This record gives sequence, C-alpha cells and structure tokens, in this order.
Amino acid sequence: MKTEILNALLAADFQRAGELLTAGELVAVPTETVYGLAADAGNPEAVAKIFAAKQRPRNHPLITHIGSIDQLSLWVKEIPDWVSPLADAFWPGPLTLIFERHPSVSDVITGGLPSIGVRMPDHPVLLSLLQQFDIAVAAPSANPYQKLSPTSAAQVLSGLDGKIAAVLDGGNCGVGTESTILRVGEDKAEILRSGPLSAEDLQPYLPVPVITPQSHYQAVSGNKKVHYQPNAKVVICPTPTFAATLAAEPETTGALVYSSSLHGINCRQRLILPCDHQGYRQALYASLHALDGKGVHKLLVEAPPLLPSWADIWDRLSRAAAESAPAA
Repeated sequence: MKTEILNALLAADFQRAGELLTAGELVAVPTETVYGLAADAGNPEAVAKIFAAKQRPRNHPLITHIGSIDQLSLWVKEIPDWVSPLADAFWPGPLTLIFERHPSVSDVITGGLPSIGVRMPDHPVLLSLLQQFDIAVAAPSANPYQKLSPTSAAQVLSGLDGKIAAVLDGGNCGVGTESTILRVGEDKAEILRSGPLSAEDLQPYLPVPVITPQSHYQAVSGNKKVHYQPNAKVVICPTPTFAATLAAEPETTGALVYSSSLHGINCRQRLILPCDHQGYRQALYASLHALDGKGVHKLLVEAPPLLPSWADIWDRLSRAAAESAPAA
C-alpha cells in the first residue's frame, strides 16, 4: 500500500482525507495531543484495520473522537449530570471521559468492554473533518503498538508508511502527550491515565474527590507497563549522577536534559528540553524521536521534577523505560 501524504491546508487534500475515512480507510490525523490513527467509528471493519496496522491487541480499547457534544448520545448509553460542567470547561480539549457504552457500539471499539472512552479533540483540522463529514473516529496514537507516539506527520510515516492509506499533515501537535483519561463514579473520580489536565484542574468541576490511583486494572489506552518506547533503551537518571553515568558510554548514548547545570555536558547527541512543564511536555516525544533517529543505543533522560503536576511526564517516561517481560 502506498501511503498518501496530504496537506491539511489544501482543500482538495482535506476533502481526500474525509473521503478515505468514509470509504473505510485509515488516515493518520493531527490532534492537539499526538497524531491519531483514525477510522470511521461507525464502521467496525474499518476500525479493525487499526489493530492490524498497529499490531495492537484486539482487547485493548480505543478512544472515540467526536466533533460536537450532540454526537455524544450516539456513543454512550446515558449522559450523566456531571458531564456538562466538564464538557463546558474542557471540550474541545485533552480530556477523555469513560462512559457506559451505547448498546449499538461495536465490541471492536471497546475491546469487548461495557465502557467506552470519548473525547472532543481541540485541533481545527480534525474538528472540521469530523463536523463536515458528520462522522466520529476511533483513533489511538498513530504508531506501532507500544512505540513512541508521533507529534508530526514525518514521525507517523517513520512507523506506519505503507500500512495506512494516508497521513493528513496538520503541523506539529501543540500539547505533545496523550489526553487525560477520567472515570467518574458515585463517590470519587479517578484519573486512569495522567495527562495535560491534572486532578487540580478537574476538581472544581466535579462534586466528588478527584484522585490519581497509583495503579488500576481498568483497560484504557496507554495503561500498559511497557509503552511509548523509542528503539533505543530509555534510562531515567537523577541530575546529580547524570554526568558520571553519561561518561561511561559517551559515544553511544543520547542525552535529554533540562537543568541549566547540564546544558554544557559533553555529549555529541544532546538535546535540551524546556524546564517548564508545558514546554517540556510539548517537546518530549519530538526530542526522543530526534535522538532515536541518530542511531544511539541508549537514551539517558534527566529525571524530571518529583511534583504532582509532573505526573503525566513520569507516567510516560517510566513506561518508556520499562523492561519487557522475558518470553516464556
């Protein structure tokens, strides 16, 4: 299969992307978080192609992206009272909400679960696509399963070229990591995947406490021990020991730092991240992609701040650095 490269700024290319989606093909699309691998959510055969292209297990549920709040009732069995304040505050935006799925929703999207994750993306290209073609899309990150998520069209092609119909190039993603996933219950709300929106951000809009459990067993996108991994081995290293650790293998190790004390460190393959949370998040995946492309065998990442507000960064890096279980 030849993967088409479409320019979101060209009307003909935008139209082509919509036509491919409605015809049951896979199109990688820009969102504010990362690029998503989109299929028409109302077409189970099209959605099934996502799992084949990514080599993703079929029991791993997908997030459904809608273009307006009016579409929500097509995908969820009941819209609870707590939805309206959250949607008013954070949709469109990087917030995925977990609902009881509508009886008509295919098992292919939910991995056989009774629940479904839904969000409204905050990207003008994808929102326009969903609204103009009156569709919703199932869209996990546009990369091979458990590999590093893409924040540009070029990064999508590096992993999926020849496996999908097209990439709609809408520029670099502004947020840079995946959405927050939230499940709201009768007595508490749980962040099932840390993301750009924290418990502190969400709490004013909910009548129950918002918590972030250390671990949980709910199947949601990204909730695997090993995930978000470049080809090189990721090692998280504290700032005080970073220079000594790098000195042991300077020629084959890439360095990702943010502290001013490490800006001058001796390393040919070194990138400096912003020290603020938002800037760091936006640059993280792109920087890991860039260093990985240099052919280093190890990526030494300076440990980020141990602050609750950096929970999303720790989540991504700890999964990127996790070791796969040995084959039985």
